[in-house]
Amino acid sequence: MVILMRSPIERLTEKVIGGDAKKAALVVSETNLYYLTAFPSTDGALLLTAEQAYYLLDFRYAEAARAKAEGAVVEEFTNLNNSIAALLKKHGITSVYMEYAALPYGQAKRFEALCAENGAEAVLDTTLDDAIRAQRIVKSEEEIRKICDAQAITDATFEHILPYIREGVTEREIALEIEFYMRKLGADGNAFDPIVVTGGNGSQCHGIPGDTVIQKGDFITMDTGAMLKGYHSDMTRTVALGHVSDEQKAIYDTVLKAQLAAIDAVHAGVRCCDVDKVARDIIETPYPGTFGHGLGHGVGFEIHEWPRFSRLDDTICAPGMVITVEPGIYVAGKCGVRIEDMIVVTEDGCRNLTHSPKELIIL
Repeated sequence: MVILMRSPIERLTEKVIGGDAKKAALVVSETNLYYLTAFPSTDGALLLTAEQAYYLLDFRYAEAARAKAEGAVVEEFTNLNNSIAALLKKHGITSVYMEYAALPYGQAKRFEALCAENGAEAVLDTTLDDAIRAQRIVKSEEEIRKICDAQAITDATFEHILPYIREGVTEREIALEIEFYMRKLGADGNAFDPIVVTGGNGSQCHGIPGDTVIQKGDFITMDTGAMLKGYHSDMTRTVALGHVSDEQKAIYDTVLKAQLAAIDAVHAGVRCCDVDKVARDIIETPYPGTFGHGLGHGVGFEIHEWPRFSRLDDTICAPGMVITVEPGIYVAGKCGVRIEDMIVVTEDGCRNLTHSPKELIIL
């Protein structure tokens, strides 16, 4: 028996509209348009009805979208509002769920007036946003495969960059080589601007690579990720050049201990805040005040998604959630260490999607 997987559009339509022929939903944000149709556009809209989904695009995108977009009929428009109005009338729509968070006030009011002019009510609440978020928070097997493909590029880039790290090379030069090599391996782009910090800059957890030169005795922290077919990866490794002090080794070992313990704590049914606490308790006792960010965040069609391993997030972990585990210790003006993997939650634990070594590497 062949089991057919429902497309993102089909799942969302069922959740928000069901079989109600009088309801519709309008998606306008660039990220969610790409997520739902597998075709990126900076200017368009996706109208979901019980009968059909319509991807409304102008001349610049229509031809390519007809060949590549998934799950929707591509309609070319010269005036978006007129196209929406025609489809509302065609299907006898009486209520339209709007993508609330993505609409500026003025645009929301214009869509509200457009709906009213065509006998429909614009539903300006979070119904559609909540449905999209709930769908995106749990990844399908196909989505997980795409994230793994992006991570394979990230792992290969880490292996490539290690021989490049030597005395006299700057943070900026390492970051540029990372960007170039990811592209060379087929990435559509970087998941985010690479973070490469060394020495005293290591305490800046999101420091910008600059002209600081790598020296022996330095930690070098590299936070990198590839973007491929819309999906992202995210990994951080901290390595050392030449040698480390006893203090540096102790810091590194504490971060690694915290990360391994947190990964071991992940399973379906555990609260995200409780996973954060496992790592935080290990770090805060010997190094109070040095771990100021959350333990991790969801990764997928965006580099930062829900849920989050954070003191503030009591989301219950469910199978299919892809989340980073990235504890760190940052000693101001002295050094920093962060170790980050991506995991996917399973019923009885988690599967690590990151394969680069994380025991301390001294180059």
